[in-house]
Amino acid sequence: MSEERFAFEPLGQQPNRAAFSCGQEELDRYLREQAGQEERRKVATCFVLVDREEDAIVGYYTLSAATLAATELPEDLAKRLPRYPNLPAILLGRFAVDSRYQNRGFARRLLVDALLRALGATAQVGAVAVIVDAKDEAAASFYEHYGFAPFRDLLLRLFLPMATIRQLVSGRS
Repeated sequence: MSEERFAFEPLGQQPNRAAFSCGQEELDRYLREQAGQEERRKVATCFVLVDREEDAIVGYYTLSAATLAATELPEDLAKRLPRYPNLPAILLGRFAVDSRYQNRGFARRLLVDALLRALGATAQVGAVAVIVDAKDEAAASFYEHYGFAPFRDLLLRLFLPMATIRQLVSGRS
């Protein structure tokens, strides 16, 4: 049985990190220079989608623990949660797809993997939502397409409740 061509891996010693180019130097530099340091310092965990045939990194994302102010959430959601000033969440931090693989469904695949990992983490550590800080309006639109909603006063900060992720996953089964 042959290995699947595309596979998710934790960030490791992938020799081809320098070849990654998503069109945004800040995200390219992060993968090359910072991701490993942040992993060692337990600031963020980075996952990469690799193309084994091409020995290339297709894309990557990071997950971190975070908190969100309950007052930032829409009232209908906030009233269903404990009345704490801050609530636990998971931050989907950096997120990028190499230019060679863009517009081929890999961003969706990365997002689904991130959401599944975040949901899985809630078996061990509580979190009420996944949050993202979109880089710009186009990124915000991408996340909104998958059900993320903006916070009350922060249009580029979006969230997806864990309950919604759980429903989506149970619908996939």
